[in-house]
Amino acid sequence: MPMKRVLLYLGVTILVVAIGVALQLSNKSSDEIVVRTISRDAASPGKPNIGGPFTLVDHTGRTVTNKDFLGKHLLVFFGYTYCPDVCPTNLTAITQALELIGKDAEKVQPLFVTVDALRDTPEQMAMYVEHFHKSLIGLTGSAEQLKRAADAYKIYSAKIKEDANDPEDYLMDHSAITYLMGPDGKYKSFFRQNLDADLIALRLKDALNAK
Repeated sequence: MPMKRVLLYLGVTILVVAIGVALQLSNKSSDEIVVRTISRDAASPGKPNIGGPFTLVDHTGRTVTNKDFLGKHLLVFFGYTYCPDVCPTNLTAITQALELIGKDAEKVQPLFVTVDALRDTPEQMAMYVEHFHKSLIGLTGSAEQLKRAADAYKIYSAKIKEDANDPEDYLMDHSAITYLMGPDGKYKSFFRQNLDADLIALRLKDALNAK
């Protein structure tokens, strides 16, 4: 292979790796902001101020609010369907954790809330969530609705790496925190990026068995 082509391939490979590392570091940085906020709130009387009212559209096109999910523990994760790595990895871990707890999974509702209002229509969400746990609900809505939901859960997101020739070709930087919410809609715990299915299953069992 000509040396110029080798150097070209090497340069492209280094660029791809650099982008991947930058995205992971960016996600970690935004996650650390959320973790610090949770830790600060936890040091005060009461529980961290995570969660709250929202009105969104599920992947079947039905309008739902936070009240529709009262009575079950929630696993809430924000991401987007075009996410190349973090989102499918985390949703797979959530799926595995729910499978590990067996019938108790009926008491848990996993929610996947998009941070990409432009591309993640109900139809797009429906095609995406079918690849994960059967009970997973995808939630979308207008940019304003999604921002209110993200703000309530202290989630950061921003459009990055845009293609000037294609407005729908971009990546989203976003927090990769997964929240465990109680049946009353109040915050109970959280999981960082790179979820471990066994740990999620253990925390879920503890939460479900708590009196």
